[in-house]
Amino acid sequence: MMRKRLLYIPNVIDYLRFVLVLMSWVTYYSHPFSSAALYTVSISLDGVDGYLARKLKQQSEFGAWLDVVVDNIGRGMIWCRLYHFGFLVAALEWLTFVCTHQCYSEWKTPPAEAPVLVKAVMAHNFKSLWGFIAVGSLHVLPLWLYCHYSGVFIDIFIPMSLQYVGIGLLASGRSLCMLVELWFVYNHILCLLNEEARAAVSRTNKELQANH
Repeated sequence: MMRKRLLYIPNVIDYLRFVLVLMSWVTYYSHPFSSAALYTVSISLDGVDGYLARKLKQQSEFGAWLDVVVDNIGRGMIWCRLYHFGFLVAALEWLTFVCTHQCYSEWKTPPAEAPVLVKAVMAHNFKSLWGFIAVGSLHVLPLWLYCHYSGVFIDIFIPMSLQYVGIGLLASGRSLCMLVELWFVYNHILCLLNEEARAAVSRTNKELQANH
């Protein structure tokens, strides 16, 4: 059963996405247009694997984990190459991953004490206006910045003014996403400091593991 899950079609797509990210990394400086195209295909397939997982009933905790790992590696690659402080953005994304995915898929249901903003972004599994803005900016902003700085947008005749408008809008959405990430980190720290809460999370995790 374990080997079968490794070869689920959505997981195979994620393996392909990882290869595309590596190819994008190799061509980052030498062929910006190709690098951007490869990365765009990778993030486009991010929606395909989730759809197929539901359609084919091939959802798994490993698949959910793998999906985020590939995303973080791809975005981290771009952020770290764009700016000296880019590693801070990548580090926050990985830290959020650590703070959320220890609860398996349950993390997508915000607790009752979560702020209104967090609930608005996460409503209906991020399928809301605020969720679309936050998650969309999370994925698109680093790619947009890369295309802006590398001259890819000039090659496809996107005016500089429109490029800056895109940066502003996407940066605003990414800031919204960052607020949600920081709340998860903050909440996780509180949980670590609260022995009773930590024991409750431990019991929940054991129950989840027993059911899988």
